[in-house]
Amino acid sequence: MNQSVTLSASANPREVPGDLAMWFFILAELLVFGVFFLAYGYARAHDPATFVAGQRQLALGVPTVNTLLLIAGSASVSAAVRAFVLDRQRTARRLLWLTVALGMGFVVLKCGEFAGKFAAGITLSSDTFWMFYLSLTFFHFLHVILGMVIIGAVAVYARDGRYRPGQLAGVETAAAYWHMVDLVWVVLFALVYVAR
Repeated sequence: MNQSVTLSASANPREVPGDLAMWFFILAELLVFGVFFLAYGYARAHDPATFVAGQRQLALGVPTVNTLLLIAGSASVSAAVRAFVLDRQRTARRLLWLTVALGMGFVVLKCGEFAGKFAAGITLSSDTFWMFYLSLTFFHFLHVILGMVIIGAVAVYARDGRYRPGQLAGVETAAAYWHMVDLVWVVLFALVYVAR
């Protein structure tokens, strides 16, 4: 009896969703952000006054909205994967485009935030806090744009019915990347904007 259970369990082994190469890329990206965050923490521990002074100049309204936009994007891309599993093609494509739209909202708001900082004369050389703030948020900003491109490409490819139950590697790969972008922003938001 136990042997038949073992055999049936191994007949359908669980697989990592999406493309394995993308997972290696995601892990590499998380490692880069992790090093960035450790460097930020080290610099902050050695010059807390500069970091507190810089953080006092950051409003929380726009970054909070951006956090909600990315979380909503993760929810919509997850729902899109589920819709593809159920072979609800039209719904799945709409959810992918919703994810792109939510990402665009993030990009527009973040551009406004960057513009405000540059108008105030803040640059990478202003001080250590602003160097980290601009580097981290811009690096993440580029990842949001790449995520939008990936999700948009999947949505375009989905028009010909390419993603069906059992053939979802492309959708799962795009979703995994978007979740990574979301996760990194949540950590970045907590570390740079909220933690004092």
